[in-house]
Amino acid sequence: MRKTRAKKRPILPDPRFNDPLVTRFVNMMMLHGKKDKSFAIFYEAIERVSEKTETSNGLEVWKEALTNVMPHVEVRSRRVGGANFQIPVQIRPDRKISLAMKWMILYARKRNEKTMAQRLANEIIAAAKEEGAAVKKRMDVHKMAESNKAFSHFRF
Repeated sequence: MRKTRAKKRPILPDPRFNDPLVTRFVNMMMLHGKKDKSFAIFYEAIERVSEKTETSNGLEVWKEALTNVMPHVEVRSRRVGGANFQIPVQIRPDRKISLAMKWMILYARKRNEKTMAQRLANEIIAAAKEEGAAVKKRMDVHKMAESNKAFSHFRF
C-alpha cells in the first residue's frame, strides 16, 4: 500500500428516524442512484413490520433482525506452503454490520412476494425470529469457520 487509507465519510442520519444506520442500509439497497425510492421502500417495509408484529416500533424489530443476521467469524483464504487453507478469523464490527445488511437485502430480493417492501418486511420479520435465508447464511458461515478451526494457528 503506497498511499494513505481513504478517510471514512460521515453518513448523514435519515429524515424520519434520525439514524445513520438506516441511511447506510438504504444506500446499500439503492439501485441506479434512486435514493428516494429506496427510502420509500424501507419506510413502507418498516410500517408493514410494525403492523404484522403488533409492535409500535418497527425500527427496533429491524435492528434486532440485523443483530440476528450479523456473523461473528468468517473464513479467509491463506496460502501456506503451496496449499490454500480456509482460516477462521474474527470480523471487524463495521464489516459485521455491512455483511448483515448485504445478506438481508440479497435474500429479500430473492423472495417471492410482489413488491420489494413486502419482501423486505417479511425478511426482517423472519430474521427477527431467527429464521429466514439471511440467518441461514450466517449459520453456514459460522459452520464453515467451526469446521476449519484446526487451521486457526495459520492466522496472520
